[in-house]
Amino acid sequence: MLRGQPTDEELAALTAVVAALAQSGGPRRRPTPVGAWASRADLVRTPLSPGPGGWRASGRFS
Repeated sequence: MLRGQPTDEELAALTAVVAALAQSGGPRRRPTPVGAWASRADLVRTPLSPGPGGWRASGRFS
């Protein structure tokens, strides 16, 4: 980690770089939402076990 007291020139250079990066990025796009049927969340859920309430627990989003 670098520490110290930046000079006015160093702060101006950093500000110019950050401003240039913010402008050159173009419009930000929102991530495309994933529908429930395309979601891969069901692949990482805990294994189902038989017993009382097992049928209800086998449903999506339980």
